[in-house]
Amino acid sequence: MLKAFFFCNSGAEANESAIKLIKKFGNITNQGKESIILAAESSFHGRTLAALSATGQPKYQKGFEPMMKGFKFFEFNNFDSVKKLFQDCENNDQKISGVLVEPIQGEGGVIPGSKIFFKSLRDICDKYNALLILDEVQSGVARTGKMWGYENLGIEPDAFTLAKGLGGGHAIGALLVKEKANIFSPGDHASTFGGNPFACRAALTVLEEINRRNLINNVYLRGEELRAGFEGLSKKFPNIINGKRGLGLIQGLVINSNYADAKEITVKAFDKGLLVVPAGGNVVRIVPPLVISRREINILLDKLNSIFEEF
Repeated sequence: MLKAFFFCNSGAEANESAIKLIKKFGNITNQGKESIILAAESSFHGRTLAALSATGQPKYQKGFEPMMKGFKFFEFNNFDSVKKLFQDCENNDQKISGVLVEPIQGEGGVIPGSKIFFKSLRDICDKYNALLILDEVQSGVARTGKMWGYENLGIEPDAFTLAKGLGGGHAIGALLVKEKANIFSPGDHASTFGGNPFACRAALTVLEEINRRNLINNVYLRGEELRAGFEGLSKKFPNIINGKRGLGLIQGLVINSNYADAKEITVKAFDKGLLVVPAGGNVVRIVPPLVISRREINILLDKLNSIFEEF
């Protein structure tokens, strides 16, 4: 059950507050040991310094070194790499105070989290008294066909962050915490414009419209249509498309780099009036609006088909 909320203006700010929360939790529980935060390789958590330090992609950190100390990185969906970090820290007088991780890696290549991996991650955080905080900036607010991305994983985090879809285009971010993570005291953290009435009214309207228009069901149905369409494209263009993955309305096409480049495809798509973006591992990331219709899904697929025919 959620216990407290902190409102801010962006996903990076929300993740900054999550990092501060983990650091305070570590200072309370680590008994003098060095506090460590775990994050995933290929992750993306924002462009402010702490969020950038937690981002497992050196290309975003280049030119802004040195990064903040106290972060270690594991391989996403590989629990053995997580377990090794916990064991190494125990052997080196360090304590892992928390894990910050996305339920589905967006910038890293549209890679959904494994249920088995996240169940094991939840268990090891409980065993070592570490916070499990999920970055739902991209996956939250119905994007995956569930209200929260973690609902696809069969676990609950100690806290999670939101932004992007929460405001429906208006600037707002949030950190939501359960009882275990409810440790901020007055003055520990703040934001000049966080929680302002206009932004909060925008967020409430978004949530009301999601419920009123049953948009979670629309996301699921359109996502299935998108998945079926990608299956057809994969069969038609097997030399170009290596695979497909994603959940709901955050999906990706894995492009064979021997035949095409994801960035080149996104440029061609833009010229045809289709907004898609590249992601890690030569992936074309497709993240349409939650209100997209069946007709618009077909238009999207037709445009992609015409682009692939050019290769």
